Amino acid sequence: MSVKVISGGVTAAKGYKVASTRVGIKPKGTNRDVTLLVSEVPAVCVGTFTRNIVKAAPVMWDMNIAYNVKTAQAVIVNTGIANAATGEQGLLSCKTEAEKVGQVLGIPAETVLTASTGVIGPQIPVDKICGGVEELVSKLSDSEEEAHEAAKAIMTTDTQPKEIAVSFEIGGKTCTIGAMCKGSGMIHPNMGTMLGFMMSDVKIEHDIALKTLREVIDDTFNMVSVDGDTSTNDTVMFLANGLAENAEITGEGEDLDTFKEALMTVAKFLAINIAKDGEGATRLFTCHVTGAKDEQTARTLAKSVITSNLTKAAVFGMDANAGRIFCAMGYSGAEFDPANTDVILSSKNGSIKLIDQGTLPVFSEEEALSVLQPDEITAECILHEGDGEATAWGCDLTYDYVKINADYRS
Repeated sequence: MSVKVISGGVTAAKGYKVASTRVGIKPKGTNRDVTLLVSEVPAVCVGTFTRNIVKAAPVMWDMNIAYNVKTAQAVIVNTGIANAATGEQGLLSCKTEAEKVGQVLGIPAETVLTASTGVIGPQIPVDKICGGVEELVSKLSDSEEEAHEAAKAIMTTDTQPKEIAVSFEIGGKTCTIGAMCKGSGMIHPNMGTMLGFMMSDVKIEHDIALKTLREVIDDTFNMVSVDGDTSTNDTVMFLANGLAENAEITGEGEDLDTFKEALMTVAKFLAINIAKDGEGATRLFTCHVTGAKDEQTARTLAKSVITSNLTKAAVFGMDANAGRIFCAMGYSGAEFDPANTDVILSSKNGSIKLIDQGTLPVFSEEEALSVLQPDEITAECILHEGDGEATAWGCDLTYDYVKINADYRS
């Protein structure tokens, strides 16, 4: 395999350092709530963002950098408050943060990305955040330990940090991508509240990086759903500072294929772990559609199954209710022949067919319960109509999901 998963997180690639601290954005708690990520040199910057019409201020700030400035050298992230629905003051806060980071690091403010996650509505305490910048700069480190602390610091309702690093070769040069993300609730396809940061030392042309990132995101993060709510803050940023000194990737070819494989490895790992860590979740629920007439049909069907609340509740209850899955396929809007469709549920405990050519076969409830007991369940939906294939990832719907979101602000 040309791509290797290696030890490390967001600082694994050459030239990146990170630090996090607590400034007290929320008075309760002891968690670190501000993180600063810095590249030694300016980096090619691309990103994908929420399609929610209500976009948080940092999303709008970062979109301008990713699409117009096209280079970045630092990212400042806060948890606790989302800086969404905050009007002109929200954008001014982003500008103030960026100017403070730029001043301390000696870099242009327009190369400083901002990101926020938390409660929608309140203004962020920009004075507190800016007051922590000098401490953050003094603590910057490329250590695995500090990268791990940063992955924890960006969490909100997540129960575990999400980080990965991979290495790959381009023209004899070893390149690396180190990444972290957060996301547990308000997660739904079209880019959940989800923040992702991928830092690489590969040398790649901006438009090629953007095109590749969009393709990878479409098959990974955009195939995840926890609760059907598309966040105001969804952001995935990819930076490439070129310090690996490979020949620049400028177009199609073996080098781009290798880079895309590496980026896909990173994004798929993070996306699956977001689904697995969904708010209150006890099971990762995967839907794999094959035999569809085209890929778009397969994507639509897979996403419909994993976003169905009735299906998610059945997975939680270990109820082999084939009607939930079949119904979700039927109202998805995708065209397929129900009478030529099979559905199989599988896990490490085995598999059981729940729909056979459009009808419910006789099966053992005891065997079905055994299949549904592990913490990773897959629905295989087989259409027998073509080569279209897609996978989507979700989780079960539990009592704890309601508890977590009933008092989220407190």
